[in-house]
Amino acid sequence: MVRKLALVGMVALMLGACTAREERAVAGGAIGAGTGALIGGLATGTGGGALAGAAIGGVAGAVIGAETTPRRRCWVNRYGERVCRR
Repeated sequence: MVRKLALVGMVALMLGACTAREERAVAGGAIGAGTGALIGGLATGTGGGALAGAAIGGVAGAVIGAETTPRRRCWVNRYGERVCRR
């Protein structure tokens, strides 16, 4: 139980130092890996299928999570001030 709490704490600290894009990539990768493992395991009935599904789902989820992050648009107005909008 203590190891699990320590692991959760370390993950929380790692995510706290990330940008929004990196946080979404990690979350998308985790969701994709879990879903891929479930689908791969059920489809093939083997651990290898679950592992392959987790790998494919994790990569796909990380890419989709990172690319769907809202981006800020910034420009310099006529007064020389930097303005940013989402």
